[in-house]
Amino acid sequence: MIEFFAANLPIIICFFVGVALLVAEVFLPGFGVAGIAGILLEIVTIVLVYMKHGGLAAMGLLIVILAVVGITISFSLRSATKGRLSKSPIILMQRETSDQGYIATADMDVFIGKEGETTTPLRPAGMAEIEGIRMNVVSEGEFVPQGTRVRVANVEGVRVVVRRVSADKPAASDTTVN
Repeated sequence: MIEFFAANLPIIICFFVGVALLVAEVFLPGFGVAGIAGILLEIVTIVLVYMKHGGLAAMGLLIVILAVVGITISFSLRSATKGRLSKSPIILMQRETSDQGYIATADMDVFIGKEGETTTPLRPAGMAEIEGIRMNVVSEGEFVPQGTRVRVANVEGVRVVVRRVSADKPAASDTTVN
């Protein structure tokens, strides 16, 4: 038995390190070095088994690798949400709520139709104060000088689109000429 482990030690090490790297990749942002290294180590494991024990053993190991990786990642994700891993510092459990001063993108919709004044020129982007809140805004493509009254026309994600508020002037048809 010890001879078997000694003869197959590189295969065993590649297998377990590859699985560990694939599990670590689940918790890392993006797809990077850990995931690629884990996949490569599992491929090396299959090749080593094929060279040493033949094609049938390599095919069996491939099935075992897929099962072990799937089960391990499943248990890791479950532990990250409900188990011991959820209490570790690797998992971010804080929430950014509006009570703490965080404003979500959806909350910007409340400004639609509200009026304010530009605090910088809009070329077409700049700053405006809408109902006492200073925010980044964008005009509808035109230059808007500083101090101009504007109204929020649209909100596209975090982009707040404003247009000039025209002063109510009587139309030309409203005036009578005697």
